[in-house]
Amino acid sequence: MPTTSNIVSLEARLKRQIRDIPDFPQPGIMFRDITPLLSNASLFHESVDAMIEPFSDIDHVIIIESRGFIFGTPIAYAIGAGIVPVRKPGKLPAATFSEEYALEYGSNILEIHQDALKPGERVLIVDDLLATGGTVRATINLVNRIGAEIAGISVLAELAALNGRAVLGDYQFNCLVTY
Repeated sequence: MPTTSNIVSLEARLKRQIRDIPDFPQPGIMFRDITPLLSNASLFHESVDAMIEPFSDIDHVIIIESRGFIFGTPIAYAIGAGIVPVRKPGKLPAATFSEEYALEYGSNILEIHQDALKPGERVLIVDDLLATGGTVRATINLVNRIGAEIAGISVLAELAALNGRAVLGDYQFNCLVTY
């Protein structure tokens, strides 16, 4: 007999667990809060599995600070890949490459260790949310500077109205929830 999980789509079940917080972190922004999803062990596990599904032969998972860490770490563990963090300025101790990017409501800088990857290694970029695409595009630029091969991008959710996919290029893209 089918279970509720099989009948109701993963996207619908995720949307029920992701709550909307209006005017956070500033007026006019609708924040998608994933903390209720994270506390649901079975749905979190299912999300991680679905974020991995289309990808294979990955050497490293590139995890973007900070919520990308939440999904990227179990993804790397599940596929036997290493983890490479992409962080805000001043958080990585060795020599870094930096990339400035635009946010939905400002700008910021991301950094990666210069020796984090080797040319030709296959990587999967993971984050929780694609909005304007600035964070992921900056990460793509950082990975390209090192010469690694981007196998794809996997995110939990996308804010489609902000058209972030348009700045990513032709990389394989996996998204579980679209708003």
